[in-house]
Amino acid sequence: MRQLSSTLLAAQQEASRLPCIKVEATNKHAGVVNLRWERLYEGAEDDYYHAVTMPGDGSLIRVRVTPPADAGKLYRQRVADPTPQSDFSQWVYTSQYDVITATCCSLGGEVYIFWVNGDRKLYYLESTNYGASWGGPQLLAYTPSTAVNGLAAAHKDNGDIALFFGDQTTLYVIKRVDGSWQGKVAWDKSTGAISGVATVYDGDWNLFITGKDSDGNFKLWSLVYGDGGEVAAGSWSELKDFASAPADGDFQYRTAFMAKPDVYRCFFVEKFDGSQAYSRPGWSPSVPGAKFIDNLWHEPVPFNLSSQYGLAVAHHGDYCWLTSPAGVWRAELGSQSLDLSADIISLREELNPTMGSFTVELRNDDGRYAAPGEGDLSVLDIGCQLDFSPGYVTAQGNEVSSGLSFMLNSYEHTSAGGQSSLVLHAADGWSLIKGWRARHQFRWNKDADEMSVKQILAFVLGRVGLKLEVKSQSSVMSGYCPDFTINPGNGGDAVIQRLLSFVPDVFFIEGNTACVVNPLADDGSDYAYGSAHAVFEGRYRQAGWGLNHVQVEGYDPGQGEAIVVDAFSWGQLDRLYDRLIQVEDKNLDTVTKAGERGEAYLRQAEIEAAEGAILTPVNCGQQLYDVVDITDSRAGLEAAKRRVIGLTLVYRPRRGEYQQRLLLGGV
Repeated sequence: MRQLSSTLLAAQQEASRLPCIKVEATNKHAGVVNLRWERLYEGAEDDYYHAVTMPGDGSLIRVRVTPPADAGKLYRQRVADPTPQSDFSQWVYTSQYDVITATCCSLGGEVYIFWVNGDRKLYYLESTNYGASWGGPQLLAYTPSTAVNGLAAAHKDNGDIALFFGDQTTLYVIKRVDGSWQGKVAWDKSTGAISGVATVYDGDWNLFITGKDSDGNFKLWSLVYGDGGEVAAGSWSELKDFASAPADGDFQYRTAFMAKPDVYRCFFVEKFDGSQAYSRPGWSPSVPGAKFIDNLWHEPVPFNLSSQYGLAVAHHGDYCWLTSPAGVWRAELGSQSLDLSADIISLREELNPTMGSFTVELRNDDGRYAAPGEGDLSVLDIGCQLDFSPGYVTAQGNEVSSGLSFMLNSYEHTSAGGQSSLVLHAADGWSLIKGWRARHQFRWNKDADEMSVKQILAFVLGRVGLKLEVKSQSSVMSGYCPDFTINPGNGGDAVIQRLLSFVPDVFFIEGNTACVVNPLADDGSDYAYGSAHAVFEGRYRQAGWGLNHVQVEGYDPGQGEAIVVDAFSWGQLDRLYDRLIQVEDKNLDTVTKAGERGEAYLRQAEIEAAEGAILTPVNCGQQLYDVVDITDSRAGLEAAKRRVIGLTLVYRPRRGEYQQRLLLGGV
């Protein structure tokens, strides 16, 4: 149950209650600001290697390399105060040519440009006044070869710099520590050729990499070079798959960029060589609140541009910027909201274990909501986030319980009898899960334990932008590592259900979070109905269990023989005779694991056997799978424990209705 203040708790239990409802539309998708890009510049520069950075004064520093046909010339640009009216067409030739690739980075007034030329020399230019003036070229090192296809650099807050470059199959790092450059250090990985590198410093040097694995499969990876945050200083984390394409297919990935204006936002190029060939940038934000090392990213989204060399990303102040040699885009970073609370005619929220919906009707008699998505209503548009907070007027004033969010899928205008309204139809994160289809194949734990059920679940939920939060969990959830494959085209809900079939745990979605719960028979009560909190009506049903005997078959690879374990509910079996279900899963390689699977099925049958519903005043903190005590003397119940498995909240102020119906199951 969501935590409520003592005054809000008291208000919802009083005989006379005054509702307080808050509904806001925000420019977010799954909790992340949905950046709306505006193109400010469209030039004729060649699409080739480029980079961007924004020093402390907010100026825009761009660098680009011309193609080999134009001698690989290195250009730089500084726009002191970038706005839609700025001139982004003026470039300064640095007198450097035969350049293979280049990058840049900045901190405060310090700006660096790095490049590699055709004789393997790695140079840099330095500015100490925000890029207004520059020193001469400085030789930093030699690269092992001229096959350098990734170059990226970032400052640490104390002024240290790490410069990364991919040379054939090896990633190298050169660091500047306390003003002194050190020698290059190679990573400890074995891959195929690297085609792109991006980095952001955030406690460690966090890296986004494109290239091939040792089998020639094309990859997007995340990687951490430690600085003592999540990874020990000087150590490399494991490469973690972000996306994959087979070596014998038509897809490949290249050219990486990344920044962290709010969450991590990565950009790359997807190249398709089949019919209707294309090279198109894609982008993805990380899941809010997730650590970079957890590798939790939203499914990549295509960007409307044809480019082989992608989009560089930078940010300063209120804006995020994208650049290519011939393009500049800008988007507002700030969260925007529109309060709809005062105009609510009616509202309905429905939550169950596999779907949540939200419908709100707004008054529109004066045409105030005639044009959603435009002008003052620009935030209120298809795809925006609706945040719902139920509450009451308390001794402290208006108080609400926040945490519920939905995505606006559709709206409709109604007009009849001289009245007009706007009806908003929204759904929770389950709609994102059900709308997701796997683009790539993923497989874990084929030859060794890599990821537990919990970690795979977090990865899949991350693909739609949802964060996984554990309220309680079984040992199986974090300790079981099944051989698990996701194939292209698999739907999100089917993948989730397969994962949950391995464990006794359940989860519900609240806001942009999927909350894991391990429902135990001895769970304590979270709230009480029927004493201080009224019950208007109730219905309580007890049935026989749908199954009382589970036969689980696994396989012991060490002994080369089947494992068969039976789980029984003897009391139910005595009443109803044998109700058998047989489960086969070769991932179950021990008697203990097979037994746990059987008990999980019996627990679900126990919960489903007790069914009912109560109608009550709104409890602003009620969550799915909470255990509640119900006292209803008319039905012979005295602090009887039930588990909440569904919730419908209705608010109709003109009728004086503000109540919720709770669907109940066994504990």
